Amino acid sequence: QVQLVESGGGLVQAGGSLRLSCSCSGRTISSYVMGWFRQAPGKEREFVAALSRSGDTAPYADSVKGRFTISRDNAKNTVYLQMNSLKPEDTAVYYCAAGVDYYARSSYYYWGLGTQVTVSS
Repeated sequence: QVQLVESGGGLVQAGGSLRLSCSCSGRTISSYVMGWFRQAPGKEREFVAALSRSGDTAPYADSVKGRFTISRDNAKNTVYLQMNSLKPEDTAVYYCAAGVDYYARSSYYYWGLGTQVTVSS
């Protein structure tokens, strides 16, 4: 059974940075496409970034391109989301997921419980 546990969320001022971590157990992260999604209050869960099994392809949502970076540490079986130049509109619960394709929520089989990111103006 695959388990994903996110950490690293918190409260940060606009323009600041946070690094989210997603620790995976039960299977190696290179077995899956690993993705980050977010859900703001009253909104649908949306795609943020993903990393291919090989690690050489990393698509991003237009809203975060150039500010967020997804990466992984195979030895730690952990995926990261480095978030720079944060904006109030980045405020959301951030979820890590493991699946077979990049963008659609339905292509992800396993989800973490999420970590809250709040960006103050």
